[in-house]
Amino acid sequence: MQRGGQVRAMYELKGNGQSIRGIARELGISRNTVRRYLRASEIPKAKPRPRRGSKLDPYKEYVDERLSHGVDNCVVLLRGIRERGYTGGYTILKDYVAPSRQRWNRAATMRYETEPGEQAQIDFGRYTYRTSQGENRHIWVFVMVLSWSRAVYVEFVERADTATFLRCHINAFEHFGGIPRRCLYDNTKLVVLRRDSEGRPVWNEQFIDFSAVLGFEVKLCRPYRAQTKGKIERGVGYVEGNFWPGARFVDLADLNRQAVQWIATVADVRMHGTTHERPVDRLETERAKLMPLPERSRLGSFLRDERTVGRDGYVRYGTAWYGVPWRWAGCSVLVEADGDTVSIFSGQERLALHPQAQHRGQRLTVPGQWRGLPLGNAKRRRSPVAFQVEQIEVEQRSLWEYATRAEEVTAR
Repeated sequence: MQRGGQVRAMYELKGNGQSIRGIARELGISRNTVRRYLRASEIPKAKPRPRRGSKLDPYKEYVDERLSHGVDNCVVLLRGIRERGYTGGYTILKDYVAPSRQRWNRAATMRYETEPGEQAQIDFGRYTYRTSQGENRHIWVFVMVLSWSRAVYVEFVERADTATFLRCHINAFEHFGGIPRRCLYDNTKLVVLRRDSEGRPVWNEQFIDFSAVLGFEVKLCRPYRAQTKGKIERGVGYVEGNFWPGARFVDLADLNRQAVQWIATVADVRMHGTTHERPVDRLETERAKLMPLPERSRLGSFLRDERTVGRDGYVRYGTAWYGVPWRWAGCSVLVEADGDTVSIFSGQERLALHPQAQHRGQRLTVPGQWRGLPLGNAKRRRSPVAFQVEQIEVEQRSLWEYATRAEEVTAR
């Protein structure tokens, strides 16, 4: 295929009267080539080169399936196809995914940076998963990000109540090795119940008591201004985009084990796009600036969940059932999980201590759970009785007799 300059020169030389032989000699090409171009009705086009196969081709079906499920994060997709044997690069995948990626309108906002140990940002998110039976269900995720180091803590929970929220805080502070001076939240009712007529927050008293015991200050975002805590908004999005799409789990405990592994091998060891350092390295510096945790004995009341004992003497906690003495059937008790054990309290009295259940639906019975239970000796309540009687005979009297009686009563 000749270049445009040579083709133009052929026509110019031909116009000047040059022969095909002379044009070929002048341009250093064959006479047949000159003849083919000059006799063609239009400039010949190059034959298309055969398309070479891409290393991505065997994995496009997998990528398309993940895209159909809303997973368009190329880092996650690359991790998935490399697990399946892909040896190509990131750019090929990125170019293939680009037409299918969702576009978001970006708004400008002011960046605010903090000092080590100064602030953590916290949020609750809700994700959807599909069961093995094909049902869609929801699960809650607690995410805390240390604002300076960008170190992250993730915990999945089944309940979005205050007791669970507080317990997640304690677990996060233990994970980081200390408590920041202030924590930033949106206007969730787990922290602030409402705002009064003047816009002042009406706090969740249990949460404020918790913050006072641990010694951190509570800060709220401006209403309807999620960018105020942009680090956690990006953190929740990062968890949703990087960890959640590839998660395959058996139960809640398995999911949280995977989350801990993901933090240690992906989230905290990546080169952060803003700090250009690994969060795990910055955490070593920030940890020295965090406030120490109080003794765990001072946190006992915040680590317990209220539950009601069933008529059968069992308390449901998580996905298992834990027994208590039968006399507490129908009563409210407090349940505390500590490592591999589950304790059940009534006030300060511990009713039962169980090992952590190992599988869903497991029932653990406390020794002597049924001791003293009356079996079949209770007297049955006597049912009320009605009576049927014969037809009542009514004596019939004359009207004269009634009139006489009436006169006698009047005379008296």
